[in-house]
Amino acid sequence: MQVPMLNLKAQYKQIKEEILKAIEEVLETQQFRGGDVLIRFEEEVKAFIRCSYAIGVGSGTDALVIALKALGLQSGDEVITTPFSFIATASSIVLAGGGSCVCRY
Repeated sequence: MQVPMLNLKAQYKQIKEEILKAIEEVLETQQFRGGDVLIRFEEEVKAFIRCSYAIGVGSGTDALVIALKALGLQSGDEVITTPFSFIATASSIVLAGGGSCVCRY
């Protein structure tokens, strides 16, 4: 029996029309970054997670780099992460100013 690593089909079926509508809006307005769509997204995320701020970014790497920079990461600081992660986790530490990255098992 094969168990898929990720299966989003059931969720997609439930929200398919909403997703297609959102994609169509982006394609029609040609606002691939910034603009009303992003502002609406950020407002919806803030409301959903009940916080004061939300920033839409281009990738998970961007999100990690911004978070680490906000913490004031400097070369020599210790950042503990898992070795069972995508390379973007370690590279984000370096990009944010953490210098080198050592993953320990």
